[in-house]
Amino acid sequence: MVGTDVDVRIQKTVQWLKDKVAQTNTNGLVVGVSGGVDSAVVAFLIKKALPKNSLGVIIPCGSSKGDIEDAGQVVKACDIMAMDIDLTPIHNSLINMAFPKIAYVRKQGGNNDRLAQANLKARLRMSTLYTIANAMNYLVVGTDNAAETYVGYFTKYGDGGVDLLPIAHLTKREVREWARVLGIPAGIIEKAPTAGLWEGQTDEGEMGTTYNMVDDFLEGKAVPHKDRQIIERLHRVSEHKRNLPPCPPKEWYGWN
Repeated sequence: MVGTDVDVRIQKTVQWLKDKVAQTNTNGLVVGVSGGVDSAVVAFLIKKALPKNSLGVIIPCGSSKGDIEDAGQVVKACDIMAMDIDLTPIHNSLINMAFPKIAYVRKQGGNNDRLAQANLKARLRMSTLYTIANAMNYLVVGTDNAAETYVGYFTKYGDGGVDLLPIAHLTKREVREWARVLGIPAGIIEKAPTAGLWEGQTDEGEMGTTYNMVDDFLEGKAVPHKDRQIIERLHRVSEHKRNLPPCPPKEWYGWN
């Protein structure tokens, strides 16, 4: 993809963001800034779209010092208005209240405590962004790329709970290319992707395959059988995340 083509697509996306704000009669755009390349690209895009009505929110929740510093670097680089809200005490308080009661009623079955704690982080961040957005009449802008959308690598009603997804059709490599064109610091672009859900957690380690493999798959290129199986399974089991909750057939209740 040549640079001029990227510039055109960036301009179209920026205009799309402006149009969505106008169509919804809202005042602006807000994004959670994690310190990763996806949220950095979105922060730059919304700043271009609405320079005076865009907001980045740094929302640490048991986050590493490095991620918090990277998020601050993104905010400074794109010169977006920003605030930070530390959710760590709230997260810990809810875990300490809920988990003893869960342990009491859990008679048997799997123990998904680490995943539950991780998903709670994403859902607390979503609630925080929507609290800010509602108060300011802003739209919440998501950061999922094409690979994450396809394999369902997002938390249901967490980082998947947004109003707009401006980079949902970009592969991870395209996101990085946009980041270079936008002037995002190299350290952010080259950083190993992580949702910061627990210490040492990485996106690719959790998915069991790489973004390059998912990108190749989405582009119709040949990928090893093992990776294709992983990608297809992740897409299949995450289908519920991409749809509204199921309900009984309306015919049961006299609807035609």
